[in-house]
Amino acid sequence: MPSNQSPLGALPARFRRQRVLIIGCGDVGLRASRAMQARAGAPGPRVLALTSSLDRVPELRAAGIVPLVGNLDDARSLRRLSGLATRVLHLAPPPGEAAAGAAWWRDGRTVALARTLRLRTPPAALVYGSTSGVYGDCGGAWVTEARPVAPSTPRAQRRVNAERAVRHLGRGPVRASILRIPGIYAPDREGGTPEARLRRGTPVLLAEDDVYTNHIHADDLARACVAALWRGRPQRVYHVSDASDMKMGDYFDLAADLYGLPRPPRLARQAAQEKLPAPLLSFMSESRRLDATRLRRELRVVLRYPTVTEGLRAR
Repeated sequence: MPSNQSPLGALPARFRRQRVLIIGCGDVGLRASRAMQARAGAPGPRVLALTSSLDRVPELRAAGIVPLVGNLDDARSLRRLSGLATRVLHLAPPPGEAAAGAAWWRDGRTVALARTLRLRTPPAALVYGSTSGVYGDCGGAWVTEARPVAPSTPRAQRRVNAERAVRHLGRGPVRASILRIPGIYAPDREGGTPEARLRRGTPVLLAEDDVYTNHIHADDLARACVAALWRGRPQRVYHVSDASDMKMGDYFDLAADLYGLPRPPRLARQAAQEKLPAPLLSFMSESRRLDATRLRRELRVVLRYPTVTEGLRAR
């Protein structure tokens, strides 16, 4: 296509590069930026990131990222984002329950972002990082992306609302894809391994009461985010999960053995309900196994850490 017919061809050279905007540029966002900048071949995209903290500006610049100061909770501060990026990676969580108020089920942040992106030329692609918690408890069954959502917690309800806002944006020219993400771990991630919990001696459930959990190494998640930005299909959901196929207690036993620590004590579910805090119990109340066939076949992602065994050993 001649340059004068290309949607990027009439722009100055610095704008003809792909421009990727990261919303919620924490640990995974930084890893995704590094993955994009390390791609072989043509120069990587120009990476921009929204931040609500001036303190993070030097960190983002040091990572080769252009910081943009704004706040998802202040729609007016987002206007400068419209028409700015050719691709958007949205990793910001919904507001907490207290901030959501009466609209506890709504993710006003994603709604505000979607409205902003419609103001001018929208991005070609948007990838949203959601959670596998939108399925609720599946009784340990294998789950594909075709399974209907059944959120059982307020935070999962807000994720479903965010997914709907993303899908609505994807009805236009934006190729919107959704990643449903389980537990993220990495030895070089703050709180990214079970080691601290093992040292506290926090109990897990007896085998007969235990739940299946799903995991993904932060580096593999970052690579999946990048793959989805370029290869994700429109209105498509992808599970970003490894092939561990483990119950929660077995995961902690494995980590204890690798770290040379005592295995955690086991409790019956009824005893756990009496002794453990509600947030921890909520993760012990949902059991499912994610089928990640689409991740491999459509996004063509080959995991560097196929199971938690390889990932936890890479200390």
